[in-house]
Amino acid sequence: MAYSPMEMQTQNFLKSLGFPALTVHDAQEHFDFTRPGRRILVIGPMGSGKTEFSSRVWRDSRVALTKSDGVARLTTTGEADRRRVFFIRSLLDKGRFPDYPEDALAFRGGYERLGDSIAHISHSFELEEILDRATGAGTWIIDEASFYDERIAYVVTNASKTGGLNFIFPTLILNFRKDIFNHTARLLLETATEIIPLTAYCEHPDCIVDSFYTYRYYSIDGHECPALYFDPLIIVGGDTHKDSPLEPNYCTRCDKHHYLPGKEYTYLFLKPLGERAAGGDLQPLVEELYNIKNDLPSSELYRKLHSQYDNGEDRRVNLNALKVPLIAERALIFLYGEQNLLTEDQLIRITEQLELNRSYLTQTLANNRRPVNLDQRIMWDLL
Repeated sequence: MAYSPMEMQTQNFLKSLGFPALTVHDAQEHFDFTRPGRRILVIGPMGSGKTEFSSRVWRDSRVALTKSDGVARLTTTGEADRRRVFFIRSLLDKGRFPDYPEDALAFRGGYERLGDSIAHISHSFELEEILDRATGAGTWIIDEASFYDERIAYVVTNASKTGGLNFIFPTLILNFRKDIFNHTARLLLETATEIIPLTAYCEHPDCIVDSFYTYRYYSIDGHECPALYFDPLIIVGGDTHKDSPLEPNYCTRCDKHHYLPGKEYTYLFLKPLGERAAGGDLQPLVEELYNIKNDLPSSELYRKLHSQYDNGEDRRVNLNALKVPLIAERALIFLYGEQNLLTEDQLIRITEQLELNRSYLTQTLANNRRPVNLDQRIMWDLL
């Protein structure tokens, strides 16, 4: 068995203390502020400690800043000292920790106060403005970077290469569907210099295996209702349990306990209906969405899930997905907002014809960076 240099160093150290030969894990290192140009992805499911890793970097920086000018020369490129850490959080995520101070780097179980070294942004252009303004900061922690536009991957790559800045990305790489989160996540993977994977215990009550997967579900009348595969990609959830049909809960689940009903339906029925609509034949999609909204047992979604999970061990949990409200709206968001199969006019027409929930559609599409103000458009059309 070949050991890494760090493992060998640890082995020799323990041997000098008189420890017998045994399995030795890598030593937990403090953050190295002397190395410039790093782009570090810290990946793992909800609850795996990604943001807590960031808090440790912040605490390390407080110690490193007490060192001499000689150390400063090792950690500085131009104006930027990599011991000075700046934390970026998404505006979408701002309400996640409502009981903590505005300047908190918050994580499950605690927080660090960052003073003026924290900002909330919604897109990469705002990040550029802060980079230009906070020129003394050399280490940048961008929380949940996958929430931003794809451009951010190249903004940070260029800043890292030209200014010697370090970037740390505690972020989800896999979404609740167990797919690469989005194009931004894929570009972050391509441009990263290092990856630190974290796991968490599966949060199913009967399981304790490690997991990489984030699970989304709704709690309705005490029932666990897994999100359907075509549930909107971005729905921000907090860290407290929600008994709500509209606000999801997130937890970590292993492959066995990560329920994801509706994937086959999405590609066998829903997406083909969207493709037919893109070709001008809108009526079959309207009929399926009508049935989902008004006569669920007549829908292809109901038939597919009942046939697929009729005798399965997890039949009850998977079929609970049909208890979640606004399924037609969720399907429409998937086809318009993610698959780009419907035009805005088709979206508005279906919304009007089926009397779908406009406020839910408007807010959720905005969160997924496909804003459409359905109320204003409908009012304008009536003038």
